[in-house]
Amino acid sequence: MRILVIGRGGREHAIIWKLSQSQKVTKLFCAPGNGGIAELAECVPINEMQFEQVAQFAKDQQIDLVFVAPDDPLAAGMVDYLEAQGIVAYGPRANAALIEGSKKFMKDLLAKYNIPTAAYETFDNYEAALAYLEQQSAPIVIKADGLAAGKGVIVAQTMIEAKQALTDIMQDQVFGASAGAQVVIEEFLQGQEMSLLAFVEGNTVRVMVPSQDHKPVFDGDKGPNTGGMGTYSPVPHIAQSIVDEAIETIVKPCAQALVQEGRPFKGILYAGLMITPEGKPKTIEFNARFGDPETQVLLPRLKTDLLEIVLATIEERLADLPIEWSEDSAVCVILASPGYPSEYPKGLPITGLDQPMEHAVVFHAGTARQADGSIVTSGGRVLGITGIGRDIAEARERAYAAADRIHFDGKHYRTDIAMKALR
Repeated sequence: MRILVIGRGGREHAIIWKLSQSQKVTKLFCAPGNGGIAELAECVPINEMQFEQVAQFAKDQQIDLVFVAPDDPLAAGMVDYLEAQGIVAYGPRANAALIEGSKKFMKDLLAKYNIPTAAYETFDNYEAALAYLEQQSAPIVIKADGLAAGKGVIVAQTMIEAKQALTDIMQDQVFGASAGAQVVIEEFLQGQEMSLLAFVEGNTVRVMVPSQDHKPVFDGDKGPNTGGMGTYSPVPHIAQSIVDEAIETIVKPCAQALVQEGRPFKGILYAGLMITPEGKPKTIEFNARFGDPETQVLLPRLKTDLLEIVLATIEERLADLPIEWSEDSAVCVILASPGYPSEYPKGLPITGLDQPMEHAVVFHAGTARQADGSIVTSGGRVLGITGIGRDIAEARERAYAAADRIHFDGKHYRTDIAMKALR
């Protein structure tokens, strides 16, 4: 099969890395790709939102399958568009991807079907939102309704921060006019975070192994939120009974609710959860695709051919496919550009990538390949270094050992990824 993957980040590199191991794949393309993806796939200069160009390329190159990986093209209806052109595509249609595209839609859906989540109110008027906020207490969570590259959620520790966040989103439109047209103001949930992703085909839900992301930029969960500074799987300190409860009370009911609403979901449904101090899982968010960087620890643990799962979903036989996972542990450490998540330079030379990495995989996120073949930085999150081992401690040691062999000016990373699993 000839396959085109849409996207340019670490998630897409991990997807392509996994697809490249399938006996059924003859040729991989990526639009637009990055410096590392170029080693496994032919990168084509088409932007993720250029629907017409993607469709034309798929026809010209006789592409058998388009894997739409990022949130923006999914929410904007790329799968619908390609299907209308007779092109086979993997990912949810726009009406189902709204579970991520609108936080208001997601919260209202959860409330309607009694799926556990934080108490909330939504507003499309700044004065009304401010008046409500003044009746609340900190910490409190302010969310831009629409997509904001993973950065539209502010956990305000003080009411001053909360009011500033509201102004930034609704008045200054720092995440864009459409993303900030509405806000969700939500109670702050404390506890352990957990990510549960699932391969979904309508009412069929095949949950992946659990993982845990690290959003704040600095050690000890300090500093502003990022797209994710690292992740690990499994999550041994969260009991299997809690994972099972989350599957039965949150993940499966959400997939079933979307079917009930006439929005059957086909693709990867991602539940971002908080496990409260009482041991109860509650929903923080739903995404309509693989997480980044969760994908970088989940796919190395997946023993089943990813392409087989994708085809089984498209052909509506996912319920009958055996899916196997490795007992190994995986830990991913993100190497970020100086200044990230604020302003950062681009074009910094990266060295050390040519060294052999035993028991570790380097996934490129924000990199570009120069004409001479050298790799430079081109984004905030530059590389995801995934270590694989018998347990979290060994995987963690291997990830950091590999990370220390790679250099670019001003690189920074968290030193405490996966430590919660070892305490």
